Amino acid sequence: MKQLIATLTAVVAASPALAATGPFLSLGNTNFVVMLAFILFIALLVYLKVPGKIGEMLDKRADGIKSELDEARALREEAQTLLASYERKQKEVQDQADRIVAHAKTEAAEAAEQAKKDLEQSIKRRIKAAEEQIASAEANAVKDVRDQAIAVAVAAAKDVVAKAMTEDDNSKLIDESIAQVDAKLH
Repeated sequence: MKQLIATLTAVVAASPALAATGPFLSLGNTNFVVMLAFILFIALLVYLKVPGKIGEMLDKRADGIKSELDEARALREEAQTLLASYERKQKEVQDQADRIVAHAKTEAAEAAEQAKKDLEQSIKRRIKAAEEQIASAEANAVKDVRDQAIAVAVAAAKDVVAKAMTEDDNSKLIDESIAQVDAKLH
């Protein structure tokens, strides 16, 4: 109710019918009436505790902004922590990938070196086997040549002996051979 009366008083005091020219402290002076209405308006605002309520609202708003800023800072710090964590994990994964690639290259080089050694050993074995086959073939060829030479020599000796031997020499050789066989068997 007091608010309504104060508002009506301010309206009546500020009405243009009361405002006129004249001495400053008279209700006929427009400037004085405006000043008086303004002072009454300010008094009414103070009486109704509007500045305190505005201050409370501004404080609430400031507290809300402050809490939002604190929350934003916390979120930013959390985001920076997560970013740092992901960057560390990315670096660890990259390092691990680099180690895997290096290990794979090393293993590939070792496998290539081992394959080269195995190939060299295989070639050496094959060369050795080929040399052995060549030596065996040479030995067989030499044996065949010797056998042929022996066969030719035996045939020639047979012809020479057959022509040079007489029947008495032949009987004598047979008797000696029988005696040698008889002595060796007994």
